[in-house]
Amino acid sequence: MVRPLLNGMDITRRPSGRWIIDFGTMSEADASLFEAPFEYVRQHVKPVRDMNRRERRKQFWWQHGETVPGVKRAVANLQRAISTPRVAKHRLFVWAANATVPDSAVVIIARDDDTSFGILHSRFHELWSLRMGTSLEDRPRYTPSTTFETFPFPDGLTPDIPAAGYAADPHAQAIAAAAARLNELRENWLNPPDLVCRVPEVVPGYPDRILTVDDKAERELRKRTLTNLYNARPAWLDHAHKALDEAVAGAYGWGDDWRAGALTDDEILARLFHLNQQRTAR
Repeated sequence: MVRPLLNGMDITRRPSGRWIIDFGTMSEADASLFEAPFEYVRQHVKPVRDMNRRERRKQFWWQHGETVPGVKRAVANLQRAISTPRVAKHRLFVWAANATVPDSAVVIIARDDDTSFGILHSRFHELWSLRMGTSLEDRPRYTPSTTFETFPFPDGLTPDIPAAGYAADPHAQAIAAAAARLNELRENWLNPPDLVCRVPEVVPGYPDRILTVDDKAERELRKRTLTNLYNARPAWLDHAHKALDEAVAGAYGWGDDWRAGALTDDEILARLFHLNQQRTAR
């Protein structure tokens, strides 16, 4: 009934710990059985929905808009999904638990495998998203229709293939290992064990609660955000991304060129555009 809420700043900064009422597709009669949350929504949401020009949102005022149910259907069989803020200084991808409800500032990609995560977090996809996306002021905007849907994934590792279909592929395994390592290193920096304790939620599928061990730890954690991390880009983070980029380059068949330093940003974009045109022509 109450789920963790995910917005863009939860990704770029620290998680806010906010929750949201979610009646799913319940009828009004069924939702009203949950008296306290229903009354809250009736008092605070219904007056706003009554002014909405979209008839469905006005009629089903206790339900979320069309986007959230669509995301929930897409990730229904996954334990986690890839998420990224629509607008951010750095193109960041993180894992979101299945139970999380994203707001409109977050893009959810319905994949739960480390290989897909690694490809999306590689320099190749980052360059493509910067070139094909839009911007808000001085911050790049991730637009799925022009950045994700047009991106030419390596052959055999495309989103239309279930992860199980390429699990034995050596390139997929190399990308997955590098991506998992990147995520592990970042998580250890964001939430080091000496500063936090993890408390499992009682509801299955909900993310652990991360609690600071004391006031000093809380002050330190305020500075530990992904934006600050990528602004500083310490050596360990750079090495982790280079390992991931090399694995992705190998999946494209460009491993030797990558190691030789022949893949400039312009060359990468030219090759990706060529692949895009080839696949569009099929």
